[in-house]
Amino acid sequence: MTAPVLDDAAAFADLLAPGRALLGFDFGTKTIGVAVSDTLRHVASPLETVRRTRFGVDAARLLAIADGRRVGGFVLGLPRNMDGSEGPRAQSTRAFARNLSNLTALPIGLWDERLSTAAVERDLIAADASRAQRAKVIDQHAAAFILQGALDRLLRLRADT
Repeated sequence: MTAPVLDDAAAFADLLAPGRALLGFDFGTKTIGVAVSDTLRHVASPLETVRRTRFGVDAARLLAIADGRRVGGFVLGLPRNMDGSEGPRAQSTRAFARNLSNLTALPIGLWDERLSTAAVERDLIAADASRAQRAKVIDQHAAAFILQGALDRLLRLRADT
């Protein structure tokens, strides 16, 4: 039951069952932001922030969320450096994706998340969210930002076929 982990959006799209939502993750050192799409895969919405403990506990929580939401795949933000290279955080994210892939058959797409948290932080500040309010929701909003980017790409791929 090993799921594929893919960097290629077209290959990821080919593996997705129609009528299923996607879960997006912003994988951090202390938390995992979680977002969900609608089943048509047009809109991403922030869902929750999972406080990281151990991989098994974290993965069980993410898979439980997926089970309850008719999820057909996962989009995991890949934190590349500004020059496109991958450092330790990207390697850690890839390792998490590989380990998660051993627990599910659902495909996992990796999505470039450069500047996602910064963009979300600016939006929350513009919405006059306090520092405490931003701290509570930033990770799940970053996950929604990442997932929305992937959804937009998947929609363009469908339009091109």
